[in-house]
Amino acid sequence: TLNYRISYPDANPSDSYPVVIFLHGAGERGSDNRAQLKWGVQNFVTDKALALYEPIVIAPQCPSSKSWANYERDEQNGQITGLADTPSRPLEMTMEVLEQVLANSNADPDRVYITGLSMGGYGTWDALARWPETFAAGAPVCGGGDPGSVKNMADIPIWAFHGAEDAVVPPERSREMIDALHQIGARPGYTEYPEVGHFSWVHAYSDPLFMNWLFDQEKE
Repeated sequence: TLNYRISYPDANPSDSYPVVIFLHGAGERGSDNRAQLKWGVQNFVTDKALALYEPIVIAPQCPSSKSWANYERDEQNGQITGLADTPSRPLEMTMEVLEQVLANSNADPDRVYITGLSMGGYGTWDALARWPETFAAGAPVCGGGDPGSVKNMADIPIWAFHGAEDAVVPPERSREMIDALHQIGARPGYTEYPEVGHFSWVHAYSDPLFMNWLFDQEKE
């Protein structure tokens, strides 16, 4: 079972709307269908954001003990060694929700974005690698992934964020993904906040430049 919330703009039948998938962090897992609204996602449904961008926002809740991402890891040190053959079930079900939204609303399939923080940042990198044809842009916040998978997302506009003093997810996890993208000729954006710990999403999601950038992206 996957609980989720969806926010729709005031629909005009002649309009089409961008879609934001928001993946929460590990602390918001559960089954109450409320905890996933604690951090970050509210920035996409403020009066100002709704007026400027008119997004459809999908906020799923990952069940307890599950994860958004599914990576192969070294048994000795836990380091990511590759992308697992199949996605995690919660992320797979999130994509099923997206399919239903695209089929049954005025959602614009050329303006689908994914973002997430911490565990959700890992899930964002995972989703960009598995479904690159789906997303017009991605914004992983204080996450990490498999550098070997970046070839799948080389053509997707990406802006990643991290705190330089993050003691939960080291900033090296974002840096290595950005470096891997640079090595194959991609031009991702990366913001690392000095003197900021794990709560880098507070800065990222409140940045109007980021919001403008995200909603300007559209698949060619």
